[in-house]
Amino acid sequence: MEKVTIYHNPKCSKSRATLKLLQERGVDLEIVEYLLDPPDAQALDIIAHQLDLEPGEFIRTKEDEFAELELDAAVDDREKLLAAMASHPILIERPIVVAGDRARLGRPPEQVLEIL
Repeated sequence: MEKVTIYHNPKCSKSRATLKLLQERGVDLEIVEYLLDPPDAQALDIIAHQLDLEPGEFIRTKEDEFAELELDAAVDDREKLLAAMASHPILIERPIVVAGDRARLGRPPEQVLEIL
């Protein structure tokens, strides 16, 4: 099996649970702490396709930055949302696990097992 990437926030309980689940299964992992090393808009666009979701479906709408950037008026503006998530990675829903050309959100953590 190829290396699996987890976009991880160690302060998030769902992210920690997903990481633990993958580690317990012996998955070869690349851990990306995306708040320190955020993906750019192009990478997020690829991840959106891998998730089979629009950016508005994996953006954290309850974060202060979402309101501050007035993104509620841009929920259908793909480029604006991707740029906002790249510039403000706290807006990216977590965790995201990528395996090959597929990805899943770890909400619930067991959901990521679908792509392994």
